[in-house]
Amino acid sequence: MLSRAAARGVVAFTLLAAGAAAFAQASAPAPAKPGSYSGLGAGSVPAEVLARFRPAALPEAISQRIQSLLDLRAPGAGVLSPDGKRLFFTWRVTGVDQVWRLDGPSSFPQQLTGGEDRTTVQAVSPDGRWVALERDRKGEENPGVYLQAADGGPLREVQHKRGVQTEFQGFSRDGRALYYVANDVRPDSYALYRHDIASGRSERLLDAQGFWRVGEVGPAGRLLLVKVPGSQAREWFVFDEATRQLTPVIGQGETEIYTVAFGVRDGEYFVATPKLTGVSRLYRLRAGGELQPLAAGESSQWEVESFKLDEARERLYVSVNEAGYTRSKAYDARTGKPLALPWPSGAEHELIGSTTPNGRWLVLGAGLPDRPRESFVWDWKTRQLTRWVVPSVPELDSKAFVAARLESYPARDGTQIPMFVRRSAQCAAAATPCPVIVHFHGGPEAQTRPGFSPIWQLFIDAGFVVAEPNVRGSSGYGKAWLDADNGPKRLQVVTDIEDAALHIRRAWAKGGVAPKVGVYGGSYGGYSVLYAMTRFAGAYDAGVSNVGIANLLTFLENTAPYRRALRITEYGDPLKDREALIQLSPTTHVAQLKAPLLIVQGANDPRVPVGESLLMHEAAVSRGVPVELMIFADEGHGASSRGNQALQFGHALRFFQQHLKGAGTALATSGKVE
Repeated sequence: MLSRAAARGVVAFTLLAAGAAAFAQASAPAPAKPGSYSGLGAGSVPAEVLARFRPAALPEAISQRIQSLLDLRAPGAGVLSPDGKRLFFTWRVTGVDQVWRLDGPSSFPQQLTGGEDRTTVQAVSPDGRWVALERDRKGEENPGVYLQAADGGPLREVQHKRGVQTEFQGFSRDGRALYYVANDVRPDSYALYRHDIASGRSERLLDAQGFWRVGEVGPAGRLLLVKVPGSQAREWFVFDEATRQLTPVIGQGETEIYTVAFGVRDGEYFVATPKLTGVSRLYRLRAGGELQPLAAGESSQWEVESFKLDEARERLYVSVNEAGYTRSKAYDARTGKPLALPWPSGAEHELIGSTTPNGRWLVLGAGLPDRPRESFVWDWKTRQLTRWVVPSVPELDSKAFVAARLESYPARDGTQIPMFVRRSAQCAAAATPCPVIVHFHGGPEAQTRPGFSPIWQLFIDAGFVVAEPNVRGSSGYGKAWLDADNGPKRLQVVTDIEDAALHIRRAWAKGGVAPKVGVYGGSYGGYSVLYAMTRFAGAYDAGVSNVGIANLLTFLENTAPYRRALRITEYGDPLKDREALIQLSPTTHVAQLKAPLLIVQGANDPRVPVGESLLMHEAAVSRGVPVELMIFADEGHGASSRGNQALQFGHALRFFQQHLKGAGTALATSGKVE
């Protein structure tokens, strides 16, 4: 796989395992009130606590090896200038996301932004003069909006306030203004602003309760706005800047997901929704009319996951999620006639990027299993495809990377759960089973997808098999699958977590020996780890939880106000569903915890408070089980800087190497693990 890979990986991580004891932390500070906490962010934790749980350094050779793989990060697909001659993109090659520019295909990239704060490109103005950027500090997820001249130079702040989320929403069609939303009036709601570029002044257009975003900037001062009342609902409106009036389009008072764009003709819209069939389809909607199915969205099984209409209103682009693989097509927006796109052979993901205002140029991204994503520009006029971004794989043979294969396992009620598996040829041929790491995605409304992954290759080269289930509650498989875990219903399907381990031990055993199985995840995946290690104790031999929820009640009490309403509709109401939330909380079942656990957390996390990790660590210490806690004082919801990512992945690998590399588990004749 990696050149010089398997042997060096085993040696390297054996060294890590040998030094494991030096990294373990054995005690936790007692909170003011046992079993509870309050507050959010680094300010809610004493400095001595942050110092006590600061991640220990890795051996230099191991750190360098991990960081060499972090070089294999493809740039973002990028945004084209209106004339199709420049591509602006986000790239983490310096160790943190910054903005770069290409002045032609495969030209030398020019770095436009720098420093230690994550900075991302959002859009290029229609006149090509300005680039809109967002910049965050220390993972707080309180970004600010900035402008930069397309030629480069100093940033011009539009708005960046401490403790406030300010997010870019689009340029006006004439390029004279930009729009942004911010929760600077109320922490749980977002106001809409228009910023005049020439004068530098901002004007508040809308200040209404709720989670508002701009879906599309239309002509003649019309904005398509979406209000998000909950995790599974979207309400769409047309906002008239001149009159400040909101006109409902679709979704008001419903619990349905809609994605909407202005149509080709005035008063017409394109709409994607699972409402009518249970699977997201594409429709045309005219004022006062019904949803009319479009051939562009037809599929017998798979969901339309995204679509876009170019600003020229000529071409409609539709991406369909086929069992986790992305398939994208183009259509004539008026006639619905299919238009051919030149996708590279073997692409697992066919990604639609930005288009220029005149619709002539289109950015295409191709995700292949054996190299970082490639970016192309397609010219509809000349019918030429040009590769702009050439992936680099320094000192590595990416052709040997193990691709993910789609498999499945049976839940206890017989439901087949899809699962992507990365298994090396060495593990497939081995006489004894390789240890397995089961990774649960976040969300929970997300989906594990196949694709090129240097990080998973680290685990594979260290001798692990990686399995990634899409348990019920994941997106991509229709409305019933997505909603199966909403609120108290989660109690009925959370057993999918345990069933993955039971299947692996039974089906992947060799010679009567079952593989050892670890569990890994971040965010909701981190919660899945903690629940697996407590409620389903014994199913997994070790767990690594990154920014995971320990107690759903304390989480809902302390998460950022802007997220609370959205998460209540997903997990349940703290009053009405209190008993279910208690049963679904890992801390409720901590008396069952018996296997080693590593907990990773960012102090600045606005989603999952740092108190959740401290709470779980204290409970684990009280049980006397091997437990480690690492807190990144300068990170939020997951590590973003290169150095911290190396620590995060390195310690996870070291931990699994230590606890899963022993002999497998003998199977009884019944097939159950003993």
